[in-house]
Amino acid sequence: MTNLVLHDNLFEDLFDVRREFDKIFNRMLTARPVRKEQFLPLTDFTFAPIVESYLDKDAKKYVCKIALPGVEQKEVQIQVQGNILTITGERKLTREMKDVDYFHQEFTYGKFEREFELPEGVNADKINATFLNGLLEITAPVAEVALPKKIEIKTVPFTKQMAA
Repeated sequence: MTNLVLHDNLFEDLFDVRREFDKIFNRMLTARPVRKEQFLPLTDFTFAPIVESYLDKDAKKYVCKIALPGVEQKEVQIQVQGNILTITGERKLTREMKDVDYFHQEFTYGKFEREFELPEGVNADKINATFLNGLLEITAPVAEVALPKKIEIKTVPFTKQMAA
């Protein structure tokens, strides 16, 4: 059996794998190859920002966080239609296009759109959104009936067990 040796760059290597996976995933979503010299989108949506959404049972609310580094608040729109939450926006190229030789180029510029089905019981009329340091946080209250309930298991007294 071989011995596993952990080296100093293990976490750096894991982050490199994550970055490469993100690039592959973005290419699949946009269905176009990404070229070094290409900054303008060929399709309507060029990338998909990462998202985290959950039900906060204690606060009785739905929370959706979208990472939008480099995107200005005025470039983001939020819409709700029925139980579908749609976030659209654009990360604009803020520097002049120059003939340069890149060593690394991992930023993606252009339009994005993400759609989410709101869980049952979310009050879409009371959705609230905040934008701070490139993180868009959308919250909405959830009806009590939509939250999971814990069912208590009762024990049967020994005398009833004997009678059965």
